[in-house]
Amino acid sequence: MAEIKILIEGYAKEEDGSEFASSTTTLIRENGLNIIVDPGMNRKLLFESLKKEGLSTPDINYVILTHYHLDHSLLAGVFENAKILDDGEIYSWDGKIESHGGKVPGTAIEIIKTLGHAMFHCSVLVETEKFGKVVISGDVFWWRNGEEQKTDKESLMKHEDPYVKNKEQLMESRRKILEIADYIVPGHGKMFKIEK
Repeated sequence: MAEIKILIEGYAKEEDGSEFASSTTTLIRENGLNIIVDPGMNRKLLFESLKKEGLSTPDINYVILTHYHLDHSLLAGVFENAKILDDGEIYSWDGKIESHGGKVPGTAIEIIKTLGHAMFHCSVLVETEKFGKVVISGDVFWWRNGEEQKTDKESLMKHEDPYVKNKEQLMESRRKILEIADYIVPGHGKMFKIEK
């Protein structure tokens, strides 16, 4: 089974008239592979958190981007040996593009299309011994710093997303995730348990 570790808890805040944001960055380890979900855009925090895990950029095999907003994807290129996955394809540094068929190669990790926040958006389903089924949801769920993170199902469904591209699709994606997840890792905010 896979193990997950939150390397960076995502944030979205305003300070001195400037906006600061970087996504939650998650490390998954399965079958000897190191996988990063959403490397974000805070280079210093990313490198420090990798070092704490005894890793450096060449040690990462795959990077999964839940979507292409730069606060989630800007640092994808620092992983020189990794293949990059999005909602449908695997991208290699030689220009090769191939379908992943909904799974990270060599693992049981699933990539699920979860549209709505962005036109091309996916979430990552990871089976773990410690937490059960964990869905790394990208920005299907996310909060600004200081905003109350209500995690009951009704509040999760009603939570406003000022950047939503298609509200109907987002609601369907939220329903899908809430049906399968034991825990959710949001795009910005704390990992939380789903009450069944």
